[in-house]
Amino acid sequence: MRDLIQSGVALLIALLVLSGCLWAAEEQILGFTPEEAREQLEWERRFDELVERYNVRDWIRRLSARPHHVGSPYGKQNAEWIAQMFRSWGYETRIEEYRVLFPTPRRRRLEMVAPRQFQASLEEPPLPEDSTSGQRDEQLPSYNAYSIDGSVEGELVYVNYGVPEDYLELERRGVEVAGKVVIARYGGSWRGIKPKVAAEKGAVGCILYSDPRDDGYYRGDVYPRGSFRNPRGAQRGSVSDMPTYPGDPLTPGRGAVADAPRLNREEAPTLTRIPVLPISYTDAQPLLEALEGPVAPPSWRGALPLTYHLGPGPARVRLEVEFDWGLAPAYNVVARLEGAERPEQWIMRGNHHDAWVNGAQDPVSGMAALMEEARVVAELARQGWQPRRTILYAAWDAEEPGLIGSTEWAEHHAQELTEKLAVYINSDSNGRGFLSVGGSHALERFSNQVARAVTDPQTGVSAWKRWQARVIAATPEGEEPEARSQDDLPIYALGSGSDYTPFLQHLGIASLNVSYGGENSGGSYHSIYDSFDHYARFGDPGFQYGVTQAQTTGRMVLRLASASVLPLRFENFATTVGDYAREVMELADRMRRETAEHNQRLAEDSWKLSADPRETFVEPEPLAPVPHLNFAPLQNALQQLRESVDAYAAASGAPADLTAEQQRRLDALLLQAERRLTRESGLPGRSWYRHQIYAPGFYTGYGVKTLPGVREALEQRRWKEAEEQVVVLREVLQGFAAHLERAARIWTEAK
Repeated sequence: MRDLIQSGVALLIALLVLSGCLWAAEEQILGFTPEEAREQLEWERRFDELVERYNVRDWIRRLSARPHHVGSPYGKQNAEWIAQMFRSWGYETRIEEYRVLFPTPRRRRLEMVAPRQFQASLEEPPLPEDSTSGQRDEQLPSYNAYSIDGSVEGELVYVNYGVPEDYLELERRGVEVAGKVVIARYGGSWRGIKPKVAAEKGAVGCILYSDPRDDGYYRGDVYPRGSFRNPRGAQRGSVSDMPTYPGDPLTPGRGAVADAPRLNREEAPTLTRIPVLPISYTDAQPLLEALEGPVAPPSWRGALPLTYHLGPGPARVRLEVEFDWGLAPAYNVVARLEGAERPEQWIMRGNHHDAWVNGAQDPVSGMAALMEEARVVAELARQGWQPRRTILYAAWDAEEPGLIGSTEWAEHHAQELTEKLAVYINSDSNGRGFLSVGGSHALERFSNQVARAVTDPQTGVSAWKRWQARVIAATPEGEEPEARSQDDLPIYALGSGSDYTPFLQHLGIASLNVSYGGENSGGSYHSIYDSFDHYARFGDPGFQYGVTQAQTTGRMVLRLASASVLPLRFENFATTVGDYAREVMELADRMRRETAEHNQRLAEDSWKLSADPRETFVEPEPLAPVPHLNFAPLQNALQQLRESVDAYAAASGAPADLTAEQQRRLDALLLQAERRLTRESGLPGRSWYRHQIYAPGFYTGYGVKTLPGVREALEQRRWKEAEEQVVVLREVLQGFAAHLERAARIWTEAK
């Protein structure tokens, strides 16, 4: 990483020299007339001057001073304090309460009963160097929320990351997990996928641990000497089946207000089917040492001082977990600054305030930056700045157990949000490093413009230039010239893992997720060591990137709230969707080729040639051939999309060309554009997820699946469903294209 940073800085300097005056080369700000743009830039200059890093520092210290999980006393105090601060700045502010299922541990026990006795400590010790790590009476112990109660015993099997591909490897090696307890290392997917797949394969229990190769001394010095996870650090976290639906498990599709109809807990489909428990790598080491059976493949081997075996056994473990399954209050703080001209159009910023323990990095670093941003926005309003559109700021509760606070609020207010919310901008953890932006590709050009206007505090060049340097450093050799010449750097597609999910993927609201990081790596995540002491040393020393985060998302809010016309552009979206379509068609071709090669090897008995003679492998089964799949409907829809996007771009002019009434009509159409990419019936098997372009993968969780209906049908070899989803996607893209054509006609009227 150090070499990458040094080469990146050198490259940045060279790029800056070549680029000349940064802002002089910038194109007109999207959505503004030249005169409005000059005024806007002046307000942004004032914004930058007003942002105060000591506020970020002090508020991180204040919010992370005590553990504040959902339902905790300090969680409520934080919500009330945040609301008080927003009111003092002039926002109309309210706290909205929901009652949500939140299990907390009554009993946790893990012991090895053979070939020798060992009992896991399941404890994270306080450290003298960490002033809040000893708050035992208020800390949640390490556990996985939404694991079912259970007491199970069985032979142990090591399953690597515990994703579907790992079980295929186990089957190839003749290792059965049915009736066994599996142990999986964190990484490779979202943690909730691991017990989900284990249960599907017949396992009776699941243990999760952080291997030092991924999250410990292999990466660098451990805490408190360095930032990485120490031997007894454990990662808490939810294991609900969020790819089915996020939010309160008992109230899918509706807000969890006090009198909401609720499922019985036994009916809730997002709870695990087997008990789950996270442990430290100190507790994991004796279990893994006692395993025998085949040696794990090289890519499965972690950094513990042992030979990694797969099992099963002779290690045999007993796992017991029991929970208090009560409802807890979740407190969402929502603040409002009324728009002067189009108050019925909303721009929203959000970050969650709850944590598993003290949460200085996750989420308080982002929450403090949002608050400083909101303070300065309110100060500009006092100085005479007036937003055209209404601005909402939210501090969400209960994000950690499963995006609950934001999801319940979005479900509760779904109709009004569908009518009024133009863009949602999310943040979460923040730290030193590079700008990272993900979201709706209609906002890609807008995001690039904002990044060009923000200065990176470490290098003195723009956040965009530093972002570009990182992209170039990661570009395969020979392709760098193309990366250097890109006008717009690509933003990543959103899967799940933070509070944008209900807005983008359920309601179809154009969304962004924005943060800084990459030079703040460490192992404090979801442990008692995610503290102010850890963050001040390793997360953002000097709190400069809290300022930069506020300046970045603050600019986004100022521009979105003030623009004459919403600054959405669709050329990059069309190109990106075309890339996704090419990927799924290539996936089908690759699967067809690999299936044929697999079956040919079986017929020739040549599959044994690659087998390690020291290992026993199970002869694989032949695969059904991949049929011809008709992608013509998708290809035709892509052509129509491209034509409509080109027509909109050609028709678009300057906002001053439009009358006030035309601007309002155009905005109404642009506000609804992302909605046209959703479908009321949702994705196959999970109707809550309605967006047809972006969704979390059913077996990745956080990781995105683009064109998910088609892609996941292919991956699961459901050929009929794949062709059906091609037709669905055609209809969605054609509807989106027709919507853009209506917007283009408004520009044509003005000429």
